[in-house]
Formats: sequence, C-alpha cells, structure tokens
Amino acid sequence: MQENYLAKWLSGELSEQELQEFEASEAYASFQKLKEASSGLQAPDFDVDQALLRFKEEHMAKEPKVISLNPFRKFLRVAAVIAILLTGSYFYINSLNEKVTTGFAERSEVILPDNSELFLNADSRISYSEKNWDNQRNIKLDGEGFFKVAKGKKFTVSTEQGTVTVLGTQFNVENRKGIFEVTCYEGLVSVTHNGKEIKLPAGNSYVVINGKQVTGTPKGTQPSWMNNESSFESIPLKYVFAELERQFDVQVNTENINTDLLFTGSFNNTDLNMALKSISTPSQTRYKVEGDNVLFYAGNTPQ
Repeated sequence: MQENYLAKWLSGELSEQELQEFEASEAYASFQKLKEASSGLQAPDFDVDQALLRFKEEHMAKEPKVISLNPFRKFLRVAAVIAILLTGSYFYINSLNEKVTTGFAERSEVILPDNSELFLNADSRISYSEKNWDNQRNIKLDGEGFFKVAKGKKFTVSTEQGTVTVLGTQFNVENRKGIFEVTCYEGLVSVTHNGKEIKLPAGNSYVVINGKQVTGTPKGTQPSWMNNESSFESIPLKYVFAELERQFDVQVNTENINTDLLFTGSFNNTDLNMALKSISTPSQTRYKVEGDNVLFYAGNTPQ
C-alpha cells in the first residue's frame, strides 16, 4: 500500500482502483475501526478572540517594569536636600537663644557671656544669643531686670517700648503693660523711646506710664525689689495691685475702687499680710483674703 493511501482515504480522494487495493490490505480493518471511533468525538468550543486577549494579559503581567533614571539628576536632588539641611542647621545653631523666665513669686540671677550680672524680678523673661554674643550683644527683656554690667562691656537691652544701650554701668529696666521705666544707678545709659534718644546719668529715672512721661527719682544704689520691697511714687493703684500679684502669686480683685488713683508707698515682698496693710492704709481701702484671692474694696462697700 502506498504511504499516502491513508491520507487520501480519510479525505475521500482515493480512486476506485486505489480504494479496492486499500480495502484488500491487512491494515484497512484497523484504520476502519479507528475512523468509526473518532467520528463520535466532538472538539470543545474555542473562542479565538478571548484566547488572544488572555494571552496578552498574561504576557504583559510577566513583563518586567523598567523605570528610567538619570543617576546624575538623582545625585543633584540628594545634594540639594543635604545642602538645605546643613544651611538650616547652621542658622538654627547660630541663632539659638538662651531663655530665662521667672514666674510669679520667683526671681533669678543670670551671668551673661561677658560676666555681666542680671537679676530678674518676678514674672519676667529674657532671651539672648550666647553663641553669637560677640557679634550680637543684645538682650530682649519682657518684665523687669536689674543689670550690673562688667567694666568695659557694652550691650543693648531691647523691649517693646524702647531700648537701652549701656557701657560698664548699673541700671534697672521695667517693661510692663502700661509702664516703661529705666533707672541708672551707676555710669551712663542711653534710652531710646518713640524714636527719641535720651542720655540718662546715674541717679536719674526715665518713666513712661500709659504713654505719658513722668518724673521719678531713685533712692539707694539699687532697685528696692532687690531688697524684697516694692516701692512706688505717684503710681496708679492698678499697677500696685499687679505687682502684688507678681510677688505673691495671688489674684487681686477690686470693688468700688478707682484703680487710677495715684499711690505712693511700699510693701514687703515676703509677708503678704504686712503687704496688704501697707497698701490698704495709705489708699484708704479694705481687703479680704480667701485662699489665693484678695479682694480690695472701698470702706463703705457692704460685705
């Protein structure tokens, strides 16, 4: 039997003579059974488009993702970040301020970088640059401080209401709400207030209350609060009460009292009962204490 008889037989292309020869062969019976068995088989449905789409999805999922980077640009970014951090750190370190704060009924002594001494009264704050002191001799003050400047040393005290420039001297600065007072006890200080500069020699005070300049004459060689006493000369009562709050950490309230009346006198900063009497007697007021609260009231006020 020729080799291509099987293929031609399956496709029905055998001639009559070839078919007779093929049917007479020994292999015909086996091929006939195979053909009959395979005729009952059915191929499964096959969606060509769906198979192609699945193939593409699987193929793309397996493909490695490649991100193109420019190594030099990446280096520049890193270098820029480092430069910013270094610059920020430099300015932070060089502008880092020393800060000292006192609360109510507290005081503090500070030795400045040039060995000048500073004494802070109650409820006061200062800040200065210790690291950059040689180039920036400036102290910011909010509250009250007494300065003993080392001989030959010079710096500036800055407040919201004015500045004081000194050279080897002793002076006191009070910068409170409504009050700005500079008193020179030794040497000479330069005071600048509202754009006007004033030379203040020892034994003189520059006092501004509620925007108005008033006269003041210091007593002794240092402020009275350094000796645990608060002294006032023609000062409105409300500022006396505010100082009492700072020195004893109490809350002062008033009833039927004109707190703008001027007060001249002093009180002890270590004995509250004595301080209350020292204020109430010259101001012709009465007081009542309940815990940390003090009430001043007029003598004719019903209680």
